[in-house]
Amino acid sequence: MEIVMNTAKESQSMKKQLADLLVAISWADLSRTYFGKSSSWLYHKMDGRDGNGKPTCFTAEEIEELKGALLDLSNRIRRAAESI
Repeated sequence: MEIVMNTAKESQSMKKQLADLLVAISWADLSRTYFGKSSSWLYHKMDGRDGNGKPTCFTAEEIEELKGALLDLSNRIRRAAESI
């Protein structure tokens, strides 16, 4: 069963929270690499609506996975930049 987060931070969609990064990241690759799920799964989660239009959000565990994925990606970018 999915745990629904109802914090002030979660009241706005994850997509809005990550707006600055939306075009800079391959979300399809991130979804496959870090979650083992399809890109549509991640896009629906970020929009706050599932494939049937019902409200959905990330579980606490998924939020931690997303944070870890973004931190890992940022570390990879930093290492690449520093190697130039």
